[in-house]
Amino acid sequence: MSDKSTAGNMLDAAKAKVNEAADRAREAGHNAAHAVTGDTKHKAEALEDRAKAEVHNRVANAEYSEGKREARDGDGR
Repeated sequence: MSDKSTAGNMLDAAKAKVNEAADRAREAGHNAAHAVTGDTKHKAEALEDRAKAEVHNRVANAEYSEGKREARDGDGR
């Protein structure tokens, strides 16, 4: 993580959560398309979107934790 303010970390955490939600919505759409069509391409895309969502979730958690640490010590590290 870089030296960001608490607000900067929290903003980045929120952005990552929005991206996670979008990935999960796309995953659900691909799963529905797979259920209707049986096309394995949709299942593969759903799995890719799930992996992206997990990455965004980890980023959000890391940014949030860093923001909390910054709020406590306020030294930018």
